[in-house]
Amino acid sequence: MAKEVFITETNCITPIGFDVAANIKNIGNGVSGIQLQDNPKLLNAPFYAAVINDAELDLAFAKVTSAEGYSRLEKMMILALEPIIKNVKAASDERTGFILSTTKGNINALENSSNIESAYLNELAKKIAAFFGFKNEPIVVSNACVSGILAVSVAKRLIQANLYDNVFVVAGDEVSKFVLSGFNSFQAMSNLPCKPYSVNRTGVSLGEAAAAVLVSSNKENAKIKIIGDGSINDANHISGPSRTGEGLYRSIQSALAEAKIDSNRIDYISAHGTATPYNDEMEAIALNRLELENVPVNSFKGYYGHTLGASGLLETVIGIESVKDNTLFASLGFDTIGVTQPIKVIEKKTDADIRYFLKTASGFGGCNTAVLFEKVY
Repeated sequence: MAKEVFITETNCITPIGFDVAANIKNIGNGVSGIQLQDNPKLLNAPFYAAVINDAELDLAFAKVTSAEGYSRLEKMMILALEPIIKNVKAASDERTGFILSTTKGNINALENSSNIESAYLNELAKKIAAFFGFKNEPIVVSNACVSGILAVSVAKRLIQANLYDNVFVVAGDEVSKFVLSGFNSFQAMSNLPCKPYSVNRTGVSLGEAAAAVLVSSNKENAKIKIIGDGSINDANHISGPSRTGEGLYRSIQSALAEAKIDSNRIDYISAHGTATPYNDEMEAIALNRLELENVPVNSFKGYYGHTLGASGLLETVIGIESVKDNTLFASLGFDTIGVTQPIKVIEKKTDADIRYFLKTASGFGGCNTAVLFEKVY
């Protein structure tokens, strides 16, 4: 019998709050971090994105340490991890692992030829690990926009393989010139705050965040149980999702098979929901193929924008609170359904009895990940 695995600690640093409680309060009140930005250093025209305030970030970081020489992203990740490591005090234990998840890391370092090494993802992971005194070599998970939730899957499997008892996971990405220019070149950026699954959606809004969790074999203080996962790459296209939703469909199938439950047992889905025409359509097709069209589903992109490698973990952290509080949060920005297959998009904050929660994500290159969670009673 596979070892049981739980998430016991969570935290997040976002434009709408520097802890979970602040984020939940603002989401419940329909507050979005997406604002019109006018920063020629990032993009030569105004754009909508969810960006963390530099002064607030520096002030919060100064309360944790007086050490200098840390990038914005490193500060975000340290602030996300610090409270949950302080609560557990297990970072230096040889049975404790550390996973860092990101897509771009310190990509801005590439603009400085004298410090190009800091752009390497392994260097970022080593720097964060050194700050907290992790004994074991850090693991980097970087697989496009499934990275954050894939890191949870990897942590679960490491524990079930008896390599660790606890694994700290941190995920983060920031809004950068590189990322903005890339999405802008695809003509994928919305000229308004994004509207996932809506008929008049015009593309993605970008965002930045860091999130952290402790994945553990210890049920004490467990917030939720991880009961199944699956990750399938359908190799459809370098940037476009499968028209049939094959990779996502099979990922969810795999998670259901491991969890030994039928799809009709799922109570809530936190989907990827980028508000691009092809992603939202692909998700709707995959969910219908699994007869999940009547399960309440939302996207948190309307609050945070697309936070890339952080998105899957951040949205898991918020989803866990939904399960704990039996609350379904509105998919902000949604108005009229704009996908060809029916899905049950959550339009307003609602009470609900939630036992089984599914988190999904998809990304460039055809990657897809699904993780199933069960409430701990």
